[in-house]
Amino acid sequence: MLERPFTASVSLPLVSSLQAMAPAVADGPGAGITDEVRDWRGTKRLETSTKPAAATGSEHALAIRDLRVAYGPCVVLDKLTLPPIQPGHVVGVLGPNGAGKSTLLRALARLQAAQGNVTWNGINLLTCPRRTHLNTVSYLPQTLPQASSLLVYEAIESALRSTGGAVHPGMAERRISEIFDQLRIRPLAMRPLQQLSGGQRQMVGLGQVLVRQTPLLLLDEPTSALDLRWQLLALQTVRQRARQAGATAMIAMHDLNLAHRFCDHLVLLGSQGLVAAGPPREVMRPSFLLDAYQVHAKIETTPTHERVIVIERISDD
Repeated sequence: MLERPFTASVSLPLVSSLQAMAPAVADGPGAGITDEVRDWRGTKRLETSTKPAAATGSEHALAIRDLRVAYGPCVVLDKLTLPPIQPGHVVGVLGPNGAGKSTLLRALARLQAAQGNVTWNGINLLTCPRRTHLNTVSYLPQTLPQASSLLVYEAIESALRSTGGAVHPGMAERRISEIFDQLRIRPLAMRPLQQLSGGQRQMVGLGQVLVRQTPLLLLDEPTSALDLRWQLLALQTVRQRARQAGATAMIAMHDLNLAHRFCDHLVLLGSQGLVAAGPPREVMRPSFLLDAYQVHAKIETTPTHERVIVIERISDD
């Protein structure tokens, strides 16, 4: 019997199952986990549709109008206005370093002062009460969860408790268990964060965001520390959450092909502000990429009709 060094109350049935899984831990975040997706009782679940959930009305869309963000005299975003983003959609925020991707997400998370109008479901996210904002928005920063003695289970549970509202113990156990299975990190549950790799801690950070089940997810480069397999799993899970729950996910990212594959809409920023916004096929154009990144690119089509962005060279202009 493993000693339980928890500082928070935990559900004994789930703790027992996590302890039983502990010996299976290997190097990867989900080593020892099969590809079957199961619900909290261990019953197989059917995969959900990959199509966005039907819009529930324009009042539930995320609307960003005339957003201005500055660091002192340095204006990063000026009068940024985007097309309304409907529930169930994943939005990729692209652009070179310093273009304002992280600044946009930090402004929506109210970690950076901003001016303008950002509304969701009739709520102005820049001025609404803090409790309302907390229950609406989850934010994953670029920095990884701190390497501490906190157990992975405790880290996920503390994120759930941070919502402030009372969560029934049975429901809390179910939500935590689902996150471990969806992200395939159950073998890590009883390990302290200080024993995990950077990629493993990044998956834990994603779990902390998803377990809160807010309707707006702000993810700043959530795959930066992940290898190829875990990049796919992380983005598949985020897209599945958006589809199932009608949530909206905004993801700052650098990989153009992953963005094209997993996002319903793209926001491409450049040194002079917004370059393009819309569906991936409309945004991923060589002329737009040249404007934003100063690189020459071409779009190839694979035998399976997938579009691939190929970067050829840096622009000499």
